[in-house]
Amino acid sequence: MPVAVEPTSAPRTPRQRPAPRPAARRRPAGRAHGLWPYALIAPAIGGMLYLLVYPLVRAVLISFQDFRLRQLISGNAEFVGLRNYRTLLADPRFWEVVRRTFLFMAINVVLIMAIATLVALMVERLRRVGRTVVLCSLVLAWAMPVVAATTVFQWLFHSEFGIVNWSLTSIGLDSFERYPWFANGTAAFAILVTLIVWQSVPFAAITLYSALTTVPLELYESARLDGAGAGRIFRSVTFPMLRPIFLLVFSLEVIWTFKAFVQIWVMTRGGPGDATTILPVYAVQTALSSQRYDLGSAASMVTVVLMSGVLVLYFRQMFRQEDETR
Repeated sequence: MPVAVEPTSAPRTPRQRPAPRPAARRRPAGRAHGLWPYALIAPAIGGMLYLLVYPLVRAVLISFQDFRLRQLISGNAEFVGLRNYRTLLADPRFWEVVRRTFLFMAINVVLIMAIATLVALMVERLRRVGRTVVLCSLVLAWAMPVVAATTVFQWLFHSEFGIVNWSLTSIGLDSFERYPWFANGTAAFAILVTLIVWQSVPFAAITLYSALTTVPLELYESARLDGAGAGRIFRSVTFPMLRPIFLLVFSLEVIWTFKAFVQIWVMTRGGPGDATTILPVYAVQTALSSQRYDLGSAASMVTVVLMSGVLVLYFRQMFRQEDETR
């Protein structure tokens, strides 16, 4: 008879216990841990307050004081209330400077936004090599120091050695031989506008191009299938998608052109006459020519108020248009 053989069971392996998890580090509790991030950023905040807020507060105080050369040395200035502002607002030259400042700002901002938008749209349609060349050129122009760029423009339009006069006379325009560009108020104003636009377009164009790359291509394809042209696509697709970026760039360019002091001071010092004098230049001239630091500070405060008013009105108009389109 066959003998039944019991099946041998497989050898049992000892159950392995899971490796013990490392004990979680306990975060230091208490008030010191909560204050540590603030302690890390305290030096940066302190430096910002000292370099930005303190001069602003000091200028506000000086605008309400009788602060001239004697007070600058002795330090005991008397508060005179709104007398400096009344003197400033009663000066007809001040209102002429205000008008010229808004004209200067409007021309520059319109040209900057228009040229930067066209450059951004062009860069978006270029191939890789052309796009790289254009972007590198924009970055190099943007990186040039303000004083260096202003000095280059001075030499370009120099009456005797400038390449502009040489080029114009070379093509037969003999009336521009040794033409004094900076002695003509309109010509000096136009040169400064060209300089400001040349310095500002790279930043605006690169920013707008970066925003254009975030627009979905499907929106453009749908618009083309519907028969929309380039202008209609920009108004209905591109601009609505990039409205916040346009708003940001516009605000920065308003601030940039409103405070364009270095270029004017290095190139013309506000001349000839007052042809290129805007509010920042007027404030410095008032403070330095007759040591009326109080009137100069008051002019600076009026500049800040006017610039803030322009931005507030623009923001309100933009937000109102957005609410109407919803």
